[in-house]
Formats: sequence, C-alpha cells, structure tokens
Amino acid sequence: MMSIQDTIRQTVTENPVVLYMKGSATFPQCGFSSRAVQIIKACGVEKFVTVDVLADPEVRQGIKDYANWPTIPQLYVNGEFVGGSDIMYEMYQAGELQELLKDIAAS
Repeated sequence: MMSIQDTIRQTVTENPVVLYMKGSATFPQCGFSSRAVQIIKACGVEKFVTVDVLADPEVRQGIKDYANWPTIPQLYVNGEFVGGSDIMYEMYQAGELQELLKDIAAS
C-alpha cells in the first residue's frame, strides 16, 4: 500500500499545478485558500488540481510533513513546492508567479 507521502508525491509530480487547500476551487473553505485559487486563475491557469485537506485528516497532516510547511494552502508547480498564499501573493505582485506559470497557462 502506498504511504500518504507517496500519494502526495505522485499527485504533485503527475500534475503541473496542484493546490492543497481547504475546500475546492469552486467552494473554498477559507480566505487563504480562496485567495490562492484567485491568484492561480489570475495567472491564466484555468485547469489545475485541487486537493481538499478537510476531506482527509491524513492528507492534512501529510502535506505539512511533505513540504515541512505548517500551513494550508500549499501550491506545487511541476512537482516543486512554491509556498502558501502569502508567498503566492508576493510572487504574483512581483510578476514571478506569472513567469513560473506561463507555459502551463499557454497550454
């Protein structure tokens, strides 16, 4: 059986953009998750994978261990951990996130 860490690793490596969040892109369950979704969409990325950490306590803890990052949401791009909503917002303001996502947004 795959461990939760294996499952997370598989999810983030097989999908170009993955957001671990509270709720879904359609119904975010917290303000930070909602902002993260809006930032990704503002970068021109319409299709991305979201994982609702509220649906599975094991994932909720596992993702914190995976990135060694204590908070949700968490953004992964091409298998790499980018950061939470504050980092995403700062990168967006600086134009860095648009640059990081431009190839994915174009596809």
